[in-house]
Amino acid sequence: MEDFKKLFDSFTRLKVGVIGDVMLDTYMWGGVERISPEAPVPVVSLHKKDYRIGGAGNVALNAQSLGAQTFILSVIGEDEDGEKLEQMFSSNTIYTNYIIRSRDRITTNKTRIISRNQQMMRLDAEITNDLNEADTTNLLQNVKAFIAKEKPDVIIFEDYNKGILTSKVIQDVIGLCKKGGVLTSVDPKRKNFFSYRGVDIFKPNLKEVKEGLNLLLVDVNKGVLGNIHKEIAAVLRHTISFITLSEKGVFYQYNGQSAIIESHLRNIADVSGAGDTVIAVASLVYAATRNVHLMAEIANIAGGLVCEEVGTVAINKQKLLNECEVLLS
Repeated sequence: MEDFKKLFDSFTRLKVGVIGDVMLDTYMWGGVERISPEAPVPVVSLHKKDYRIGGAGNVALNAQSLGAQTFILSVIGEDEDGEKLEQMFSSNTIYTNYIIRSRDRITTNKTRIISRNQQMMRLDAEITNDLNEADTTNLLQNVKAFIAKEKPDVIIFEDYNKGILTSKVIQDVIGLCKKGGVLTSVDPKRKNFFSYRGVDIFKPNLKEVKEGLNLLLVDVNKGVLGNIHKEIAAVLRHTISFITLSEKGVFYQYNGQSAIIESHLRNIADVSGAGDTVIAVASLVYAATRNVHLMAEIANIAGGLVCEEVGTVAINKQKLLNECEVLLS
């Protein structure tokens, strides 16, 4: 029987790098009592403003909340939003020494305006074009320095299609990780779906698989998913396919071993951020144990747990440990 307490204690000995698109999530809450005289739009009286770490930063938050020593590798703007984001990382004990501040980019900020618990509007401030040559060179130098100095156990790629993870960055970082004996895992998006050649854990969700392979799937079963693994592996030559299936659970295939692990019954409140939690938990469990089935079981529970909370939240380590002891013992 698995000693989950011992496993969860071992997370504190892990070093994790998260590379990808970090962003600031701004929430503005207010009340609406009238329509503007200037245009047929509601006037929102602002009550409070809240900032949260978003994008790849949320993966880092999840890794840190499990106890791993966590580093962010990314490029942000030389702006107030970037400063705020760095401060928030530091106050959550996430290391920012390998973040680059670029005058050619702005820090992505998604502002949601909410009244009566309903989102009325979202304003996105962002640059989504690929990193320029200078920023690419600086980021890759930082990754090299990070691997040499910190000797991380795993680097997680978190792609939000905002231009940080170009195919050059992806391939060069995977190459550096292979050379340094560092595990790699990825939560891909459609644009660079087939750029992650040689990655250890490839974790798309079913929607991303359908988009990446141009599939129209009706029935999802082990046979169909096994064929999808073969099709992806023919291009990527990766080690583990780990596909999240929404309310149906997760699927993994590794070395001819495969399974669908069904999700546990939950009161789903909000699915946002669940993918960030799943990739963080899967990466840590695999780095600690090299056990693919256990990785899938625990990540599946973690994804369900965060869906019970409203908004994007990091996994609660104690809650996850308790659930694993109840559901998997």
